[in-house]
Amino acid sequence: QVQLVESGGGLVQAGGSLRLSCAASGRTFSSYAMGWFRQAPGKEREFVSALSWSGGRYADSVKGRFTISRDNAKNTVYLQMNSLKPEDTAVYYCAADLDYSDLRVGRGDYWGQGTQVTVSS
Repeated sequence: QVQLVESGGGLVQAGGSLRLSCAASGRTFSSYAMGWFRQAPGKEREFVSALSWSGGRYADSVKGRFTISRDNAKNTVYLQMNSLKPEDTAVYYCAADLDYSDLRVGRGDYWGQGTQVTVSS
């Protein structure tokens, strides 16, 4: 069982930055593929970024602006978000799964409760 707790969301002006954190419980954190998804009001949840063994993967909409990373010693995954745009406004969710392929398509076994990111124009 893995529990995920996101933090770091908030209100920021367009062009600003935020860093989201996702703290995971459990002693096998390093075994899990980790990722970030988001859901804007009235829209379906969408993939943002995930870490595979070969590196980070990003949605086209955030490529070049967002960076995913993890610190296995701290059981934490991060999402550094730069050059934020109003269209980045959403609830951001952290997800984990032992299978990267499942995680990548939004079928992760474990999800956090989400953290709100609001970008004002």
